[in-house]
Amino acid sequence: MDDDNKFTPEFDTEGRNTEPGKETGLSTKVIEYEKFLNDVLREDLRKILQERDKICTRIAEYDQLKTVISRIEETSEKSKPLKTEIDFGCNFYVKAVVPNTSHIFVHVGFGFFVEFTMEEAKCFIDKKVEQLNQQLKKLTKDTCKIKAHIKIVYEGLRELQGISEKQEAPHRDIF
Repeated sequence: MDDDNKFTPEFDTEGRNTEPGKETGLSTKVIEYEKFLNDVLREDLRKILQERDKICTRIAEYDQLKTVISRIEETSEKSKPLKTEIDFGCNFYVKAVVPNTSHIFVHVGFGFFVEFTMEEAKCFIDKKVEQLNQQLKKLTKDTCKIKAHIKIVYEGLRELQGISEKQEAPHRDIF
């Protein structure tokens, strides 16, 4: 090798740099991006989706409670006690009698229950569901942001590795 060619990079037939030191720097950068993608972005996305699922479950529980309250108000007579079955867990039900259905205890958070009249409980449930829907919207926006970041990292990796964008087959109409 003469001195004139010492500073000229070598390329393969596809235009990639074949110099020994250059390829390792590129692969190190690709590994860093992949690690960031898998360890940070995907983990954040998983956590936010779990939190979203929990909020959706709570909203469904409050909606179910509101339906139960409406049914109790429609069907129960004030003088008759309400007969029901309560799930103790693992589908083990116990018969129960509720002598007074004019009040209900509602879980308000942090292990606290508050006694409400049926109308107060409906009002509380409406406000709580509204609050949970706002949290759900925020988490949905956060999910979209993280998905966008993941897409950007994928595009960066594609460019770093010199992979061309996937070409979709042209769509043909049958008719």
